[in-house]
Amino acid sequence: MTAAPARSSMDSLHRADFRFADRLRVRWAEVDMQKVVFNGHYLTYVDTALGAYWRALALPYEATLQALDGDLFVRRAALEYAAPARYDEVLDVGIRFEGAGTSSLRFGAAVFRGGALLVRGELVYVWTGAADRRPCPAPAALLDALRAHEAGEDMLRLETGGWDALGAEAHALRTAVFVEELGVPAALERDADDATALHVVARNRLGLAVGTGRLIAGAPARIGRLAVRRDLRGSGVGRRLLDALAEAAAARGEASLALFAEASAVPFYRRAGFVAHGAPFEEAGIAHQEMRRGG
Repeated sequence: MTAAPARSSMDSLHRADFRFADRLRVRWAEVDMQKVVFNGHYLTYVDTALGAYWRALALPYEATLQALDGDLFVRRAALEYAAPARYDEVLDVGIRFEGAGTSSLRFGAAVFRGGALLVRGELVYVWTGAADRRPCPAPAALLDALRAHEAGEDMLRLETGGWDALGAEAHALRTAVFVEELGVPAALERDADDATALHVVARNRLGLAVGTGRLIAGAPARIGRLAVRRDLRGSGVGRRLLDALAEAAAARGEASLALFAEASAVPFYRRAGFVAHGAPFEEAGIAHQEMRRGG
């Protein structure tokens, strides 16, 4: 179906109006017989971007609904077409929170190719109780988080401290990532260094712990046990944890840092300025590479 001509209501919408956008490249399977993206796929683009929007707020979707004892149901999903996208083009799908009603949450969406607006959309959800699924006002904590993101506020709060203060949350995160996900034996995941290490825990705006790591004093100081919830990876939580530990080391006068990176995480640490040191090795059945920075 050919996209309809642009309407005047779209003229004032720009990429800069969205703090968040999810980038994608048009796939061959999404193009129709007119060699443009089939109109129905744009709703999938918007819905997928909304999932990424929740990650950008450090709000793991399912865990957030459980914590707030609620659920969300679509009331309205509308798209307005201005121009088509074609195979292999790179698109930015912007999402923003626009307001709340008695029990509704309203999000604006837009699809851009560079600075050109292709599609404008609106999604309206109704907040309900988790058990009875009857509409009710959305929790204030959720609305505060949505509004804070649109205002440019920090979505994470990082706390550093000892195992006594942070151990329960750190242990739960590390168990989920290292033991349950990666298959590391529980006896290897915990060690004597926990008692003397400096730990960091990242919490979202709802107070849910979403990532952790630790710093062991030495020359070089050693960063380890960096763990982020699987549903929030790629949203910047890991880099915030890494930077917090590096800053703590610098504040103690420890100029050089070392860590044992899983092979799959080497590019992540390389972007943070770490370089490979020595030969790869295996630990707990997982390929690792020692990496260092500074010193």
